[in-house]
Amino acid sequence: MRGLIDRKGEQFAYLQGSTLYTLGDEPTGQLRGSFIEDLAGNRIWRVVGDGVYSLDGNETIGFFSAPRSQEHDF
Repeated sequence: MRGLIDRKGEQFAYLQGSTLYTLGDEPTGQLRGSFIEDLAGNRIWRVVGDGVYSLDGNETIGFFSAPRSQEHDF
């Protein structure tokens, strides 16, 4: 699992496998190649390394945290 952190340093979503979830554990999108797509398959963000950007690259959405095991989650 990897957290999706906004520019203020607050986690607002997480990636488990290739599925992006809200903090309320609702699936909200998929990581496909270098893009995050919504559930309808529309590209919404571009992923470059750990960075997440708007499709045109003009806005930083946030970044993915380092992977961590879920075995410590309660």
